Amino acid sequence: MPLHTPSTRREFAHVSAIAGAGILVSGLVGIAAAEDKKVGSSSPIGDEGVSPPEDLMREHGVLKRLLLVFGESAECIDGKRDLPVDALHDAAGLIRSFVEDYHEHLEEDFLFPRFRKANKLIDLVNVLKAQHDAGRRETDKILRLANMKAMKDTDDRAKLSHALKQFVRMYNPHEAREDTVLFPAFREIVSKNEFDSLGEDFEKEEDKRFGDDGFFKVVDQVAAIEKKFGIYDLAKFTPK
Repeated sequence: MPLHTPSTRREFAHVSAIAGAGILVSGLVGIAAAEDKKVGSSSPIGDEGVSPPEDLMREHGVLKRLLLVFGESAECIDGKRDLPVDALHDAAGLIRSFVEDYHEHLEEDFLFPRFRKANKLIDLVNVLKAQHDAGRRETDKILRLANMKAMKDTDDRAKLSHALKQFVRMYNPHEAREDTVLFPAFREIVSKNEFDSLGEDFEKEEDKRFGDDGFFKVVDQVAAIEKKFGIYDLAKFTPK
């Protein structure tokens, strides 16, 4: 028995409208999928297709959260409050592995040489590089002193607090100057093709060091550290 076919113009229009809507929805889904593929959706909020400055700036967000941990640690030491020293050591470990060995490696190998070649912001680049070196020295001290044995020694506690404060004091203006001066100027000194290629290079380096969705894994580690310090809840920072 043949399938029912519309026998009136009204029925035909009704069926055609339904079919057309299905084609339209299917087309929109296809367009959305293509856009997702273009932008990138390998991570929870899209990790591919991120420009080099945006990539570096979001990594500064990780640094900022670790600076808050360092600041809280110094307050615990100065106020003679309990300090989750293992969590502090983990935070310093992320500063070393993610910020210094990865993030600053990108800046020193891919950005600074191009600014020097273009003869742009040379003084700023030189100061930033000197601060990278100084930061690594402070991180060495923090990693060496962030342990229970040092916490029992008055002098070591004071040295640790000083190193934490020095690190925070330097890196707050350091990252702010990069975000507002260096990174915005970067697009002006490279071609579009080079700019896009660097974005891919950054992605490959991140995947090589931290695996797929490496950035988000690091963010999760930072969140776990914040919880041990009791500073994860963002609402706690709201003035009463």
